[in-house]
Amino acid sequence: MATILIAYGTGEGQTAKVAERIAETLRDRGHDVTAVDVSTDSSPSVADSDAVLVGGSIHVGKHQQSVLRFVREHRDDLVSRPTGFSQVSLSSVADDEQRRAEAAGYVESFIEETGWHPDRIGLFGGALRYSEYGFLKRLLMKRIAKGATGDTDTSRDYEYTDWVEVEQFSNDFAAFVEGRLGVGPPADDSA
Repeated sequence: MATILIAYGTGEGQTAKVAERIAETLRDRGHDVTAVDVSTDSSPSVADSDAVLVGGSIHVGKHQQSVLRFVREHRDDLVSRPTGFSQVSLSSVADDEQRRAEAAGYVESFIEETGWHPDRIGLFGGALRYSEYGFLKRLLMKRIAKGATGDTDTSRDYEYTDWVEVEQFSNDFAAFVEGRLGVGPPADDSA
């Protein structure tokens, strides 16, 4: 069993949902997992964790400042243990290669800005929460969505996260951590 910290930042809640699903999958494998929103909790203990997964989302082409700050402050601790990074964005939704490259470019910028190179990276589709936006943000998001997803009906919300993909990433990250630390998932007693 490994102690795993999931440190994330979320703008509208989708990254928090992704972090919780990752945490659930890791717990199902027998790991001790703590998920913390670094925009509201500035004291998650990286030093007490065997592995760390950082999650952030893209808003107007940028990651949350709280996530950037967390990684910069803990970079030395992060490089000394297994790590992963998950990113939530509308650019990851599009079938368009240019949009997918844009999503990868956000990760490259993040790595350049922080100097941290995560061992595993997951790119996930986000959500449009038109019902929660004010008038100006709804207009802005409608314009962004027109090019990214085509979903411009502001009378409803859209969720683009592929939960199977999130679970696959989680299991891949867990297997990587288990291999690096020499710990395994719990034995299956059903055999």
